[in-house]
Amino acid sequence: MFYHFLYSLKDYWFGFNVFRYITFRAAFCGVTSFLISVMVGPWIIKTLKGLNVKENVLRSDAPALYQYHKHKEGTPTMGGIIIILSLVVSTLLWADLTNKFIVFSLLTTLWLGAIGFMDDFIKLKGKSKGLRAAAKLLGQVTVALLIGLTLYLDPEFDNTLMFPFFKNLIINLGIFYILFVIVVIIGASNAVNITDGLDGLAIGCIIIIAITYGIMSYVTGHLKFSQYLNIFYNPHAGELGVFCAAILGSGLGFLWFNAHPATVFMGDTGSLALGGAIGMVAIFIKKELLLFLVGGIFVIETLSVLLQVASFKLKKKRIFLMAPLHHHFQLKGWPESKIIIRFWIVAIVLSLLTLATLKLR
Repeated sequence: MFYHFLYSLKDYWFGFNVFRYITFRAAFCGVTSFLISVMVGPWIIKTLKGLNVKENVLRSDAPALYQYHKHKEGTPTMGGIIIILSLVVSTLLWADLTNKFIVFSLLTTLWLGAIGFMDDFIKLKGKSKGLRAAAKLLGQVTVALLIGLTLYLDPEFDNTLMFPFFKNLIINLGIFYILFVIVVIIGASNAVNITDGLDGLAIGCIIIIAITYGIMSYVTGHLKFSQYLNIFYNPHAGELGVFCAAILGSGLGFLWFNAHPATVFMGDTGSLALGGAIGMVAIFIKKELLLFLVGGIFVIETLSVLLQVASFKLKKKRIFLMAPLHHHFQLKGWPESKIIIRFWIVAIVLSLLTLATLKLR
């Protein structure tokens, strides 16, 4: 909004020319998103408490975990509303709304957030464990299919798969690119959902990934930087730096309330939306495979669940005390804050390695 209205006034005052710069708008988008989060957060949390929207920490499938989480009883959930509200509003204020990547990212975030909201709402009624897996998957597949099909039919978009650390290893996926997009969006969305089990764990990792992908979005959309680094160039990709800044700001604002001991949880409302948002950015800048590296914490957490289930079904034995992995460390006696900080440290190291791939090719 600011870009369209204020930049057009540059002929009347040169100062408005600053709105053309992505770095300027990204910085203020992040600040705006943070301020919206911390300002509306208390009101939303109070409202959720008044509506008795609270997390049920007593799980029938994991009674041993209750002793570590019983102090969280009554903490409101669905705090993802704070994230989505601040993210969307700040992006609308500071981004170029004619940019198709921004539009697709916002619509996907809202769509997945709506699915998460319905899932949380049904859980809160206490009649079930949320949306049926098939219904949730159908909702995710639908939006991912629409995005994949749109990109496949877009003559300006390159439907190839690029491999990190290799300059010329590029595979044209053809029509299978649509399936690839579906896998990336659904995988990223559900991986964040699985990891969201400790105060600040998932949102902290999302913040780190948002910074990383924000930098990569900027260089991908910058002709000179992309030529120097010999990476994929798309003039529309730079604007995603503003969107990543919105994720960063909303994440920091939410962490203000979600830091241990948390006063609100994001629920599926936030985790599904954030995972999908990160997946979208990775697709648009052709850095999908780097999700395995920069999002290594989410990958490990998801793998721990898959391995646990497979081992129990095949051998009737458990590999971990409990999955996802963060609960394994809890049952081993690690303090929650130590688990969170150490996972963040690993995420930062993975982020640095991811940025190094821009040159190590």
